[in-house]
Amino acid sequence: MATQRGLSQSKETLLQNYNKRLKDDIKSIMDNFTEIIKTAKIEDETQVSRPTQAEQDHYEMHVRAANIVRAGESLMKLVSDLKQFLILNDFPSVNDAISLQNQQLRSLQEECDKKLTSLRDEIAVDLYELEEEYYSSSYSQWDTTDLPLCEAFRRRDSWASSDSSCSSTQGDRDDADGPPSQEANPPQHHLNGHGTACSEKP
Repeated sequence: MATQRGLSQSKETLLQNYNKRLKDDIKSIMDNFTEIIKTAKIEDETQVSRPTQAEQDHYEMHVRAANIVRAGESLMKLVSDLKQFLILNDFPSVNDAISLQNQQLRSLQEECDKKLTSLRDEIAVDLYELEEEYYSSSYSQWDTTDLPLCEAFRRRDSWASSDSSCSSTQGDRDDADGPPSQEANPPQHHLNGHGTACSEKP
């Protein structure tokens, strides 16, 4: 609490300082401009000669014009300090600006996603119609068993899944049956093209 109170007091003091600088610079500009206007007025004869009075007025105008320029530069510096103060201390405004920008970017992203989805659907429909038109035309050199690309890919995926299941089942059966026995099918020897088997002599 004490820290927050100290920060608020320092901000208040800084703002008062900015306000004082603003009033002083504006007052300096107004006073110097008024004096320049007064100096431009032609007065009656005085004890000082006209060339000397003109030179004095000319020098005074230069000095007051320089004071006006200095006050203007001070006001520009004050504007820069106020901007920096707002950027560094006005956190709610900064957060609101960030939130607004995020909302705008999200809405733009959603709009782009919708357009891309719609474009994808339109392209899919057009592609399907083009395939149907091509395969049904006389210029197509395809077999009657061929299918459009979308249907072919769909059936290929289903066949791949069914083949994998069948291959696993067949492998299990082969493992269960084992290798074929040689005694079940004994080899037969043919002599001179005749079908008589050789017998062993006692």
